[in-house]
Amino acid sequence: MHFKTSFNIPHSDFDISYNTPVMMLGSCFAEHIGTRLQAAQLPVLTNPFGINYNPISIGDCINYLMNNDFFEEKHVFKNGDLWHSWLHHGRFSHPNKAEILRGINTELSAARAHFIKTKCLILTLGTANIFIEKESQTVVANCHKVPPQYFEKKRLTVAEVIDYFKPIFKKIFSQNIDFQIVMTVSPIRHLRDGLVENNRSKAVLLLACDELSRFFPNVHYFPAYELVIDDLRDYRFYAPDMMHPTEQAIAYIWEHFTATFFSENTNQIVEEVQKINLMKQHRPLHPNTEGYQQFVKVLQQKIDLLNHNYPFLSVKI
Repeated sequence: MHFKTSFNIPHSDFDISYNTPVMMLGSCFAEHIGTRLQAAQLPVLTNPFGINYNPISIGDCINYLMNNDFFEEKHVFKNGDLWHSWLHHGRFSHPNKAEILRGINTELSAARAHFIKTKCLILTLGTANIFIEKESQTVVANCHKVPPQYFEKKRLTVAEVIDYFKPIFKKIFSQNIDFQIVMTVSPIRHLRDGLVENNRSKAVLLLACDELSRFFPNVHYFPAYELVIDDLRDYRFYAPDMMHPTEQAIAYIWEHFTATFFSENTNQIVEEVQKINLMKQHRPLHPNTEGYQQFVKVLQQKIDLLNHNYPFLSVKI
């Protein structure tokens, strides 16, 4: 008897390895996977503009990574006590205008340096609903608590999502024919819009990802959304807010992600790093005891051996 609708995800025709610099852009689900990649010591940079949910803002981030423009005073605005950017998450907001510009442009420079080396771009789309700031007609990534009357809300069509990404992807592939793009739809549910609107929004994203992966040979779809909604399919895998997947659900998706994109050798290294990470999390009640000092010594020996066997790692105690 089977009590779940499991499905097979074929192994990707390309591998993500320690020789594959990765950049992740998108929703907070991208942050979860990016954090795990980073903990495994893979060369990844996640959301240099902060969390983004809608396709237009994510596409705008890619455009900034590929051009030479920097953010200027005209790109920031003040609301309350803070200066904000429409394209950036609130973690960049600052009471001082010069400081917010310094922060976002410093991050942009570092992100461009990483993007030049990037071989795989992973995009996690969260919603097809966008907010357009009425005065500037700018699609915003974050409303920054500006009152809703200043925005027009709209749901993108499948064609609009495809038409926005196509020239961006063409430009990327014209510069690097071996570049790989993985698209996925976040399993996080946007319940503030209502269940019906959330499902319609996700449907737009799913169809757009399908069309783009059909059009471009180097664009791939990873079914994170389906793993939660159709495979796990149980509210116990959602946090109390009924919107965000639990750590257990994220770990389940991570297992499928690594099985899909990692080679056997990469998986082996990742497992060794994870074992070290678990040992590092140990917090003794009595750190001055001989037993704990011996534990630290053994841990350091394991780290030294790991770094020796894999010189591209820099695991520290």
